[in-house]
Amino acid sequence: MQKITIVGLGPGDYKQLSLEALEIIKNAETLVLRTEKHPVADRIRELGISYTCCDDIYNSCESFEETYKRISQRILNLCREKGQVVYAVPGHPLVAEKSVELITAGAGADIQVSIVPALSFIDVILSSLKIDPVYGLKIIDGLSIKTQKPDKKCGNIITQVYDRLTASEVKLMLMDYYTDDFDIYIIRAAGVEGQERVESIPLYELDRIDWMDYLTSIYIPPALEKGGKYKSFEELVEIMEDLRGEKGCPWDKKQTRESLKPYLLEETYEVLDAIEKDDLELIVEELGDLLLQVVFHSQIAKEDGEFDINEVITGIVNKLVIRHPHVFGDIKATSESGALKSWEASKRRYKGIDTYTKTLEDIPEILPALMRAYKVQQKAALAGFDWDEFEEAFSKVYEEAEEVKEVYKTGEKAIIEEEIGDLLFSVVNVSRFLKVQPELALRATTEKFIKRFKYIEETALQSGKKLVKMSLQEMDKLWNEAKQQVLAKKDEKK
Repeated sequence: MQKITIVGLGPGDYKQLSLEALEIIKNAETLVLRTEKHPVADRIRELGISYTCCDDIYNSCESFEETYKRISQRILNLCREKGQVVYAVPGHPLVAEKSVELITAGAGADIQVSIVPALSFIDVILSSLKIDPVYGLKIIDGLSIKTQKPDKKCGNIITQVYDRLTASEVKLMLMDYYTDDFDIYIIRAAGVEGQERVESIPLYELDRIDWMDYLTSIYIPPALEKGGKYKSFEELVEIMEDLRGEKGCPWDKKQTRESLKPYLLEETYEVLDAIEKDDLELIVEELGDLLLQVVFHSQIAKEDGEFDINEVITGIVNKLVIRHPHVFGDIKATSESGALKSWEASKRRYKGIDTYTKTLEDIPEILPALMRAYKVQQKAALAGFDWDEFEEAFSKVYEEAEEVKEVYKTGEKAIIEEEIGDLLFSVVNVSRFLKVQPELALRATTEKFIKRFKYIEETALQSGKKLVKMSLQEMDKLWNEAKQQVLAKKDEKK
């Protein structure tokens, strides 16, 4: 049976090497060190033990991913050639050791992999900083910093901060979570007598340290009160639990899904209003209020044993993946219309909708009428039921307007209402061709009307006139003045 024995060399001090590991190293016929750049390698050499190392691979590869892949392949090939190989790695073989992970995965049924544990650099860092991990500890690979996130509620150890370039990338990521002056620790050669160095520095100085090397790690203390740049989503969920808890807020505890419906609608429109105003601070605030409604409803459901916020998040994540086969699957979509068709097709499959009519019926009736009309037309167009040209859609507006003119003198309210609906529906169709949301367009026009009307009234009052005493011609003149002022301001901006 072919066998690879993987031995941990410990964090660096020879005295921390286990007797079992030392015995295996002494008796190894084929010994390979991942790197000679480890303090224990000097002692192995002094003992006259023959070995080879993989530092040549480090020097020839452009990325760590390629490096560890080639190292693991070398060890596997050597084992198949020699039958027995001892592979020695820094620290503990199963702590931040990618090559071991790849060897274990690639061994197959013909190679037995045996792990000989050792003291890891995590152990000595905890000892050097006098940290008890029972209060929480997260370990992050510095080379994967873009895909891993720190946890502000506990301590974080970031490994493999080899140089200032890596430190710079780590710093930029951490500044998304911690204040620039938050105190962190740099630990080099932890546990190695005469070489260990531990310093506390503010985060912004992280990439200015010139003594970091392959034995360097970073420790970030918990940031529960001070130092955390942003609050986490988990904190929001916990606050809502407290507000609904036994000692929480009487108003929050009393709310139900039904009682919260007006607030959900109100917060949605306030977000839209903030976007219309292009006020970034207000957008942040209103999005927060809307997010609170999601968490609020999820907490109520959790208390009733129905679902919780994690199920809500899981649901939307799964939906995004399923509805985007052109991104996460093998379907291609190179245009916006192609992406939309892909989304609708996956939605119909997921919901078991087998006709386009069911797709239209699936649009919620509670939506504002203009918005619902837009979505109905949009989905009908996916079935090919649509005008070919904008001009055709626009001529339909004139046609429907003429029909309104024909029926308005009849006094038949039901018929007039129907024709007005047809006219509005045709206008929505024109909006869709121009990719303008009619709901938002009408909202903007209503606001514009209010502002111009305000100008008419204020100007009239300054002249000692009341609107009810003014003729339509006088008011129309002031209306045009208000319009000209707006046009002048637009020209100034240009």
